[in-house]
Amino acid sequence: MEPNRKVRRQGLEHFIKFVRELPCPSPQAMFQALHELGYRGQDHARRALCLMAYRHVKRIKRIYVDGVDRAELPRKSNFLFVGPTGSGKTFLVESLFGKILKLPTALVDITTYSETGYVGQDPSTILTRLLHTADENPLLASIGIVCLDEFDKIASGQNNAIFAGAGTTKDVTGMGVQRELLKMLEASEVVVPLDLTHSSYADHVVMSTADIAFIAAGAFSGFQQIAHRRAMRDSIGFGRDQAEALSDPDAIAVNFTTDQVENVANFQAYGFLPELVARFTRVVPFKSLDSQTLKDILRSDVITRMTREFKLEGFELVIDETVLDHIVEDAIKRETGARGLAQALTRNLEEVAFGAFGVTDSSSGTVRVLLKNDDIAVEID
Repeated sequence: MEPNRKVRRQGLEHFIKFVRELPCPSPQAMFQALHELGYRGQDHARRALCLMAYRHVKRIKRIYVDGVDRAELPRKSNFLFVGPTGSGKTFLVESLFGKILKLPTALVDITTYSETGYVGQDPSTILTRLLHTADENPLLASIGIVCLDEFDKIASGQNNAIFAGAGTTKDVTGMGVQRELLKMLEASEVVVPLDLTHSSYADHVVMSTADIAFIAAGAFSGFQQIAHRRAMRDSIGFGRDQAEALSDPDAIAVNFTTDQVENVANFQAYGFLPELVARFTRVVPFKSLDSQTLKDILRSDVITRMTREFKLEGFELVIDETVLDHIVEDAIKRETGARGLAQALTRNLEEVAFGAFGVTDSSSGTVRVLLKNDDIAVEID
């Protein structure tokens, strides 16, 4: 056997073994596993993605292990997540595919890309990042997951990036990137450079996207206003007044309805090619997290990690319940979602940590975080 053929055969055998051993728990089991990892809220979105993930793995196993003709199976699914910042969109993808299913998963900031030939990264290097997460194995990468974060920023007219220097060119509308993504989200052959640092295609592989699932995620600020404005044109009387009342251009933590996100015309008005939106099997709305969910996240994730860190440094961290309510209330007021939960604690514990951490002759003690005069205070015993 020729050396190259032997290498290819060994690579294929490794790939088949990987696919055969891929975990494929039921959608209900995935849902529970996410809870155990600390994911809270978004039950509707969680169910939808768990089912999508189950179908993705089962489809791959049926094609590459059972030998089922892919023409007899449904095509791969692409999802679009629409919801406010801090609502758990990318965390859901990373947790489910990266930690539970252990599939190659690339989280990509789509705002760094531009149409081929313009300033910015070439969209084909999106798959380069996926290839890197798959240990440079094109076969493994070809069944992976790509999460396109900040997807709303490539809407026509939404990209406000400014490039310094005369003579630079930029696909400022984002429409070029949308066109480049069209074939990628479909089943197509893409020339993928092996290196992100240059645009040369001398070193490349050709990858099929037939089994790569794309999940786009974005806050879509102003989308609800556009949807309401379009609804106003078709409404009279009370319906029109209601649409006007709901339209708040400054709102961040908004809740999108299923009707709003399933209307392709709303995305077209926002600045997206309708054929690109049609490439997504499901558009899933995420809700802004309520106070109880935020408190659960704060207690199960943020505080657990901080308490462990202080314990390793020789201190017991005790946080009053009123402090949790204060932090959650502040996060809701600032519309930062789960992302803002750690900020207040980190800021208030900095002074104590700076003076106590890493000091070998310091005695262990108790650090108490409490609320005084509607402000967070820290005491050390």
